[in-house]
Amino acid sequence: MVESKMSKKNDNVVQEKIFEERTLEIGRVARVVKGGRRFRFRALVVVGDNKSQVGIGIAKGADVTSAVTKAAEVAKKNLIIIPIHKGTLPHDVQAKTGGSNILLKPATAGTGLIAGGVVRTILEVGGLHNVLSKSLGSSNKVNTAYATIAALKLLVPADQWITSQSKEVTNKKRGRV
Repeated sequence: MVESKMSKKNDNVVQEKIFEERTLEIGRVARVVKGGRRFRFRALVVVGDNKSQVGIGIAKGADVTSAVTKAAEVAKKNLIIIPIHKGTLPHDVQAKTGGSNILLKPATAGTGLIAGGVVRTILEVGGLHNVLSKSLGSSNKVNTAYATIAALKLLVPADQWITSQSKEVTNKKRGRV
C-alpha cells in the first residue's frame, strides 16, 4: 500500500512524501473479563520510502483495519535513516533485542537480498538491494523486527569512518608522529 502525504514549506512549495507500508504480522489477542474473553487485534507494520527511510510500529485495535492504521501511524513517527553505500550497507553490523539476534553484512552488486521474512521486508522497504543477513536466536517476528531496526541504527556512514591515513594526518597536525 502506497500512501502520499502533502506538506507545505515556507515558500508555498508543495512537497510530496510517499511511503510504502507492509503488514508483517496480525495477531489476535484476548483479554479475560467477567463473562468471557474480549478479542482485539495487534498489527506489526513496516513503513518506508524505498530510498533510505524505514520505521516499524505495533498497535492494537478493535478490528484489523484500525490496528493496521494505528501501527502505520506509529511507524511513521519512528522513522530512521539508513546510510546506504552503493545499494548496500557500509559495514557489518549485529544487534540483539529480546531473544532475537540479527547479523547484517554488505554484499556485492547483483547479490540481492539474502534475508528471510521480517528482515527481508524491512530491508526492501528501506531501499537496500544487496545485503546478506542471518537471524540468530528467536524467530519471534516482533523481536526480530526491533533487532533489525536496532542493527540499522548502529550503522555509521562510510564518509564518517576514521581510517589509519586520516589518523596520521590528525596526529601530524597535533605534532605527534
